[in-house]
Amino acid sequence: MGWAEIFTESYMVGFILLFFRFAALFIAVPIFSHQNIPANIKASMAFFFTIVFYSSMPPLAIQINLPTIALAILSEIFFGLAIGIVLLLAYNVITFAGGLISFMMGFSMASAIDPQSGISMPIVSQFLSLMGLMVLVSMDLHHWMLLYIDKSLAAVPLGGFIMRENLFNYILQASSNMFLVGFLIAFPIVALSWLADTIFGMLMKTMPQFNLLVIGFPIKITVAFAVLIATFASTMLLLKIQMQEAFNILEMFF
Repeated sequence: MGWAEIFTESYMVGFILLFFRFAALFIAVPIFSHQNIPANIKASMAFFFTIVFYSSMPPLAIQINLPTIALAILSEIFFGLAIGIVLLLAYNVITFAGGLISFMMGFSMASAIDPQSGISMPIVSQFLSLMGLMVLVSMDLHHWMLLYIDKSLAAVPLGGFIMRENLFNYILQASSNMFLVGFLIAFPIVALSWLADTIFGMLMKTMPQFNLLVIGFPIKITVAFAVLIATFASTMLLLKIQMQEAFNILEMFF
């Protein structure tokens, strides 16, 4: 690419579309979308990577007029958001499981602002979310996404992304899978809590002086923490598998 070509109208529009592709990625994808990262830093990162990948950008295949450029920008935003939805559905299995675990432990009212999503969620969900974020970093997900964007430049022309029917079907399937896998993660603690409630109910029938609030809840919380620690490695491994499968599904965009 010569210096004269860089400042042509086609390449300038391509630069803008590439910037929006990276900007949508930093808005929607886990790790990049962390709420503690200021918006100006995300915009600066999008601008920096646009410059880095500008040399590998293919020639623009759309007409240069205002309506076409506006539709192309929307297409790039939808491209980044679709990637984020696919990965978030896989990532949110642990937050859903954490909500079930918090409810069974009696921690459903104890919530805090999650730094990843910026919303209020139970303490156990927040803990699992932060640990899951560390797993994503250890998987080099941020590097995967940059390589994926580099590959997408040749497979998905700038401004040429179209939401296909198979993508909608996968999102519906992944949504139901999120609840199923989340329940499987929380099932050991849920099952033990149900068993403990049954035993405590029998004790209260045979021993009316048994104080459930003083004795029962500390026992349930202790057992739940023990099971959570015992299954923590398996939970993170399951999250890693879910994220790897979700990343492989992203090839359907090509």
